[in-house]
Amino acid sequence: MESTEASRNMKKFLLILNCITLAVGISCGPLVMRLYYLHGGKSIWLSSWLETGGWPIMIVPLVVAYIRRRAVDRTSKVFFISPMTALYAALIGLVAGAGDYCYAYGVKHIPVSTSSLILATQLAFTALFAFLLVKQKFTAYSVNAVALLTFGAIVLALHVSNDKPKGESSMQYYLGFFFTLASSALFAAMLPLIELAYKKAKQNINYSLVMEFQMVLSLSATAMCTVGMLASGDYKTYAQEMQEYKLGNAMFFVVLISGAILWQCFYLGAVGVIHYGSSLLSGVIIAVALPFTELMAILFYHEKFQVEKGVSLVLSLWGFLSYFYGENKETKKQKKRQLRLQDCPANV
Repeated sequence: MESTEASRNMKKFLLILNCITLAVGISCGPLVMRLYYLHGGKSIWLSSWLETGGWPIMIVPLVVAYIRRRAVDRTSKVFFISPMTALYAALIGLVAGAGDYCYAYGVKHIPVSTSSLILATQLAFTALFAFLLVKQKFTAYSVNAVALLTFGAIVLALHVSNDKPKGESSMQYYLGFFFTLASSALFAAMLPLIELAYKKAKQNINYSLVMEFQMVLSLSATAMCTVGMLASGDYKTYAQEMQEYKLGNAMFFVVLISGAILWQCFYLGAVGVIHYGSSLLSGVIIAVALPFTELMAILFYHEKFQVEKGVSLVLSLWGFLSYFYGENKETKKQKKRQLRLQDCPANV
């Protein structure tokens, strides 16, 4: 009984830890990416590569986990992930790579405060894909949340004339808007696909396997972006870009490395929340963290905060609250059902 309670507490701790990791990654990653572009960065392929290029960081916790396992069991495996589960991770990594490129394109051409509000629509996409792929049930509250978030994005799309950064054409701005929307859909599809992969995997899913899954996913996405980088010849401009970077050579590397670490936090947090919670919960955490990104962009990058952004933000927050209220209500109902089932044998 005590071991079961300890296991539950550990799962709660890991869920909270992954929620925090996910929130930090999605809140700060876009800000660092925009910082790269604001001070002379030009490469979309490099930015998209950095979103998953920090995957070697995962080797450290995996090695530590293996050493701990070996101390208890000398016959413990080096890797838990099966070839089929690794294949699922690699295929989902291609979806992530496409999403990385779309998002990097969007952040280059539109303010990060705007891109954050557009990304809030991923909750609507996640709810749809979760329904189609893993049979996630809809409630009146989740439908309301999806509608509000979608309407918030429409408000932004209809009023963009005063939001263009200097030097950006209307065509570049609109492309940036729709590329960001596409990235939102791709990231949203990725979350329930990961949940589906966990369900299809014919093996026990533990946290070491979650980290291995994340590493394979990131490696696949990074490989895709590397091919694009080499095929386009984009890599040839990096030396000159570093020399011309307005914050200096050292800060150029600081921005790139910190961005890679933060985006790795995003991906690791996402797969962890999906394992200990659900793909929809992961989508909600992402959506809830985005207003923070918007406020930080306005404070630090002095981006405009028009009425349309305010309306979109209110609609987004309303959508989040609606979703949370509905989920809380549904959880209470499920607990009552479980208590009734437990009481039935006693009454007989």
